Amino acid sequence: MKIAAFEVRPDEKASFAYWSKEYQVELLEYTEVPTLENAGLVAGCEGVTMLGQGTIDRALLSKYRELGVKCLSTRTIGSDHIDLEAAKELEILVCNASYAPDAVADFTIMMMLMCLRQYKQAFWRGYVNDFSLAGLQGKNMRAMTVGVMGTGRIGQQVIRDLQGFGCRILAYDVYQNAEVAKMAEYVDIDTFYRECDIITLHMPLLPSTHHMINRESIAKMKKGVILVNCARGGLTDTEALIEGIESMQIGALGMDTAEGEEGIIHCDRRSDIIANRNWFYLHQFRNVIMTQHMAFYTEQSVDSMVQCGVEGLVKMAEEGSYKTMLNK
Repeated sequence: MKIAAFEVRPDEKASFAYWSKEYQVELLEYTEVPTLENAGLVAGCEGVTMLGQGTIDRALLSKYRELGVKCLSTRTIGSDHIDLEAAKELEILVCNASYAPDAVADFTIMMMLMCLRQYKQAFWRGYVNDFSLAGLQGKNMRAMTVGVMGTGRIGQQVIRDLQGFGCRILAYDVYQNAEVAKMAEYVDIDTFYRECDIITLHMPLLPSTHHMINRESIAKMKKGVILVNCARGGLTDTEALIEGIESMQIGALGMDTAEGEEGIIHCDRRSDIIANRNWFYLHQFRNVIMTQHMAFYTEQSVDSMVQCGVEGLVKMAEEGSYKTMLNK
């Protein structure tokens, strides 16, 4: 089987070498983001794998199908960059990646603690030999009511980790999980917003969850609420977040992902002019921590993502299905 791999990073190369040999596939590696303009690179390939910086729309999928592509894998958990309906109509099978929830859960807890303990200000001061304490007083995690919005694999792991801190844990999900209910209290959305000191997001980005955190929902939250997003940027309305920070309705933000990050994250843009005012305006606040969409980024997770990228294509091509297939 011949596979085209796009957006290949240096840290993925060893895993690609291993898994392509394991499954005996011919691998074409490209650093480019997949576009209609470079679609010709997949000629002769049955499968294509990519990350999430490009938009895999109907036009691109149609071109891939014309060139013989039968299967597509994204080496990410999120799949909102792929038109799954168009893929199904074109009979292109699509799967996403899977990796242990520990990496994102660990990062989420770290973000909560950094927000609670005024890490950004303390870090900046240390660089200019300012070792004063004024303005750096934090809060104990044990004293917080922490809300986990979305109780899938990652949300569940966050809840497990939080148990060790002794804090009150609330949960919200359209689909409640019996195991989660043993560790956290499921509540309705208004109670969730009203009672949580910290809210962490762990939902997929769907039409129903797009901008779920907006002006109306923020207004229902506690004054000084801490919001953490290590899921998908589109879950939050950036303008509403800015207004929340400026009014001090939001006490702090821990953002590993934000709206409009495409073309900014995972790139060295130091010498570029970047036209995204809201993203950078949000970034500059003293109580906003923004990282480069790296919560997933561990050795174990990267290897698992590449494995799913290759293995998924092989299994879908040979057997017509895969454990993470999205358009059955």
